[in-house]
Amino acid sequence: MEKIAGEIVLSTDPGKTLRKWREEFGISQQDLARHLTISPSVISDYESGRRKSPGIVIIRKIVTGFLNLDEENGSKILKKYDLGQKSDCIIAIREFRSSMPAEEFLKAIEGDVLNRGISLDKDIHGYTVIDSMKAITALGSMDYLKIYGWSSERALIFTGVKFGRSPMIAIRAHPMKPALVVYQKPEHVDELAVRLATLENIPLLRTNVGVTQLVERLERLDR
Repeated sequence: MEKIAGEIVLSTDPGKTLRKWREEFGISQQDLARHLTISPSVISDYESGRRKSPGIVIIRKIVTGFLNLDEENGSKILKKYDLGQKSDCIIAIREFRSSMPAEEFLKAIEGDVLNRGISLDKDIHGYTVIDSMKAITALGSMDYLKIYGWSSERALIFTGVKFGRSPMIAIRAHPMKPALVVYQKPEHVDELAVRLATLENIPLLRTNVGVTQLVERLERLDR
């Protein structure tokens, strides 16, 4: 609940993100409104942006409604997103005390933007460093919620990347999207990975900094 509510609150388009999660849970506006004892037009207005973005109290009620309705339906979506124990594919994960401009993050990791033209005018709230080879075997496409920490507005940094297709395919399939994606010393970045990142409007970066040094640099950020 905290992860979904956090993504909605931090989103640049809360209404669109709210609609994305409602549809992910397979809940109609009418059913959600009935559960919350409000008019369906209220949900519609929030999602379309016609009504001012709901505050955290309203968002919490809506997200709780998602979970309650899903439980009534056998917890199908909750089971799909079962986090379980922290996966060993995660090398490092951290939330920043305050947001960091993407440009500043890029400089810290000596990143090179692969899909130029995608705006870096966004804030980063944290990062996750992921062993991509372990992730392929340990995580299904819908298990990627494990790597998002408290906010999706973060950098996902993949090590052990060969061509970079698999991470971007998994990200495209997941309703939660990172603020940016970084490939650490990839052998070669396939054009498909770049194209998928561009379609999702996600900056795709490459860094040649070693894993140990990269993690050390990241740990020094926002101190």
